[in-house]
Amino acid sequence: MLMIVPLNSLKPGDRGIVVNLQGGPGFRNRLLGMGIAPGAIVQVVEVYNPGPIIINVSGTRFAVGRGMASRILVRKL
Repeated sequence: MLMIVPLNSLKPGDRGIVVNLQGGPGFRNRLLGMGIAPGAIVQVVEVYNPGPIIINVSGTRFAVGRGMASRILVRKL
């Protein structure tokens, strides 16, 4: 069963494959510059509540806001 969820619903240690970026060209280009593209594997490292979500993409850590993370759809692994 495929489980497509927004990135902000994952917990620390969870991993997912990016399947869709829901936003305009500026949003998508910003994420693509960070290596967050469809097919990329993303792991949630830390969740600050309230605050950003720390993710690992290809060995590089990024902090993304919850609003941004809610528009990154992943297939949970």
